[in-house]
Order: sequence, then C-alpha cells, then structure tokens
Amino acid sequence: MTAIPMMDDKSIDATVPWHYGDPFKEQRNLLAGVGRVDLSHREIIRVAGPDRHEWLHALLTQHLLEPFTSTQALSLSPNGHIEHDLHLVDDGVATWLIIESGNAETLLPYLKKMKFRADVEIENVSDTFAVVGAPGWVQSVYPVWHSPAAYLASPEPAVAYVPNRPASWQVSEIIVPSELLDDELADERIGTWAWEAHRIRAGVARFGFETDSRTIAHELGLITPAVHLQKGCYRGQETVAKVYNLGKPPRRLVQLQIDGSTNELPALGTPVFSEGVEVGRLTSITQDYESGPLGLAVIKRNVPLDATLLVGEVAAAQTPIVVAD
Repeated sequence: MTAIPMMDDKSIDATVPWHYGDPFKEQRNLLAGVGRVDLSHREIIRVAGPDRHEWLHALLTQHLLEPFTSTQALSLSPNGHIEHDLHLVDDGVATWLIIESGNAETLLPYLKKMKFRADVEIENVSDTFAVVGAPGWVQSVYPVWHSPAAYLASPEPAVAYVPNRPASWQVSEIIVPSELLDDELADERIGTWAWEAHRIRAGVARFGFETDSRTIAHELGLITPAVHLQKGCYRGQETVAKVYNLGKPPRRLVQLQIDGSTNELPALGTPVFSEGVEVGRLTSITQDYESGPLGLAVIKRNVPLDATLLVGEVAAAQTPIVVAD
C-alpha cells in the first residue's frame, strides 16, 4: 500500500509531497539510486525552431552553438546578477527549459521580447508536461536533464571559483506528459525532503534559496557548471569577466553542520554570526539522516575559512563550498 504523502505547507515545494512517512529511509534510498521524486511544480518552457541554439546562445551564459543534450545556464541582468537558473534539455527538435515554480511569469515575457527575427517558437508547456526527479544519470524515452559533472564530489579543497563538493549531486530531471506522471513516479516514491537533503549535503545552490537580487554566479560556485568563460557576448557578461579576472565577489557559499542538540531546526533567513557580527543568513536547511542538521548559507567573503559560526544562537561548523580569492 502506498504511504500517504505529507506536505510542507511553508515551502515553495508545498504543492508536491514532502515525504511519505519516513524521510530518512527516503534519503537512503535516493543515495542508493532508488526512487522517483514528484517535481511537477517546476515550470517548463519549450523553445522550437531552427534558430533556437544560436538564439539561446546569445541570451544565456552557456555555450549553446554546438548540438547538446543537457546543460545548465543562467539568465543575468545587465549588471550580472542572476535572474534565472535554467536546466536545458535538447531532444533534437526543441530545447526544454526547466525553471523554478513561479519564474515563467518573468522569464517568458523576456524571451518573447528578445525574439526579434529569430525563427523560434516559445511556449509555456507547464500545464501539459511535468518534471520527475531521479537519482543518477538515467536514460528515458522522454527528454532528460542530467546534472553537470561539476556537481560530483571534489577530492581537493576548494580553489578560486572551483567549488568543493562534500558529496556528489548526480541527478536527472525527466520531462513527462502530465497524464503519465503517476506512471513515471511508480511505487518507490521519494519526497522533496530527501531531494533537498541530497542537494544540501553536496553544497549545491538553488535559485530562490541561495540567490537574491544581488547574487552573482561567482558566489555560488556556478561559474563551472553554468557559465562558459570563452563564449561570445551576452547580457551581464562584463560583470562575469571583470569579477573573474580582477575582482573578488563580496560573498561565498558555505555548508553548515549545525549543532543538533536541540530538536528544532533554525528557520530559513536566520542570521549567521561570526565573532558577534552578522555575516550572512541561513538559505537552506534540512535534517540529514546521517549528519543531522545541515544547512547552506551565503556569507561575507572575508570570514575566515576555519571560523566557527553561529546560526542565530546555535553553533555551526562551516565547510567552504566556494573560495572567492
């Protein structure tokens, strides 16, 4: 008998199952390569037409002129701040853009405004297609996004702009017709609690959590998986190149192992302190089956890499994901 799904009514993921009764078991299953996750609240934009690669290449941070199957890219503001994080899948006929829930209302008008004379067809297909998460790089008859290799665990400490991954985040996002969602989820269903724990334990930033209106790609370790440094011009490129070559971004992403002696997890947005000074805020939080309370935070670059931090009043050891020097 299928367990009754439990929902998290305080999250952007509130419309899909949070867990099915045993989130720690679901985390173990996910790490063992078992299960499927309902991500049907994600939005999908489909771009068809012969000019789609060249057109997207001119708009986004990734090199898209060559035929590709799966990649990640960013849409930036003129000042280089992250406006959208896109998971791109190309099936040979169209390019599918997977984005966070609620983002199509800003991304779609921008894409249509930038169409000009390009031979492309842009359509929001979120009502007719759904996203299913899967552990590992799976194959399917449907379009599948694979997380870039940059999200695999790194054996070496972080160096400038090359992230340190404490664990691998090797996942797939399958785009299926909405009416076949239940068939694709099958019996071994995993909730978003386990999916988020998987992301947080690997130190992977999520749009809308680790980002704000000032975020640049360098702060979150996105230069390697989502930004191509040798491609042609795109909106925001000047900031990307200038900070990479000359500057130091003001913040950096860290993973926090939080003291688990209390039963309650700190809330998202809780201030993070170093030596009594607020240096950032908690951006993601989970109860990991193995490590206990784990979080992510974006903190000031000049905080010492070995400093013990406080999340509110709770001690936390930091694992630097990004070293910005």
